[in-house]
Amino acid sequence: MPPPDSELARWFAEEVQPHEPALRAWLRSRFPTLADADDLVQEAYARLLKVRETGSVACARAFLFVTARNLALNHLRHLRHEHPGAITETDTSGVLDEGAAIPDAIARAEDLQLLIHAIQALPDRCRQVLTLRKIYGLSQKETADRLGIAEHTVEAQGAIGLRKCIEFFRRHGHRP
Repeated sequence: MPPPDSELARWFAEEVQPHEPALRAWLRSRFPTLADADDLVQEAYARLLKVRETGSVACARAFLFVTARNLALNHLRHLRHEHPGAITETDTSGVLDEGAAIPDAIARAEDLQLLIHAIQALPDRCRQVLTLRKIYGLSQKETADRLGIAEHTVEAQGAIGLRKCIEFFRRHGHRP
């Protein structure tokens, strides 16, 4: 069942839109020859909302940046095939390493997916605490204030969340 429109609007306003300026700046710095960064941002939003319809999104910021990067790379590949030499001035060295690094990139992507699944498997409070502390980098006090709980609860829930993530990794054959 999809969330009510007001809940989706609130989530989008609080969890997604604050990242738009950073996303646009990052796209301009990484892909200076792309003329349609607005289209990439809108497509990233559309994909994020589509995923949100089917479940929760652990970290909207990470999803947006990864999706926008993939869209930009696809766009550049398309340009390269249509207009060889048209994008020679684009520096993609910080985006995609040489072919030898592709297996490492795939392994990192798989590890990231496993981490996302581990975080999604956590109880709600542990997931909230872990996300705010480890992904958004909030302090223990800021996390407690945002969630309306005591600081010692943040500490306890964070420890439980980390322990459960480690157990999740071990069950899936990965060393944390």
